[in-house]
Amino acid sequence: MKTAAIYTRVSSNQQKENKTIESQVDALIGFAEEKRYVVPEEYIFKDEGYSGAVLVRPGLEKLRDLSAEGQIQSVLV
Repeated sequence: MKTAAIYTRVSSNQQKENKTIESQVDALIGFAEEKRYVVPEEYIFKDEGYSGAVLVRPGLEKLRDLSAEGQIQSVLV
């Protein structure tokens, strides 16, 4: 099995209130299971309230580090 990471983001307060980030995570976990990816809990990154125009986001930074270290084979977004 391949190891994957999940990256999710919402930028508005309305999206945060509607819990769309959790629906993204749920959908991506389902996809990972279907495709037989292993996604460790610590490889699920959530950036809430960050604009897509900003590339410096805590979850995205951690994801980049994992990728650079060769720890993951896929990123699910």
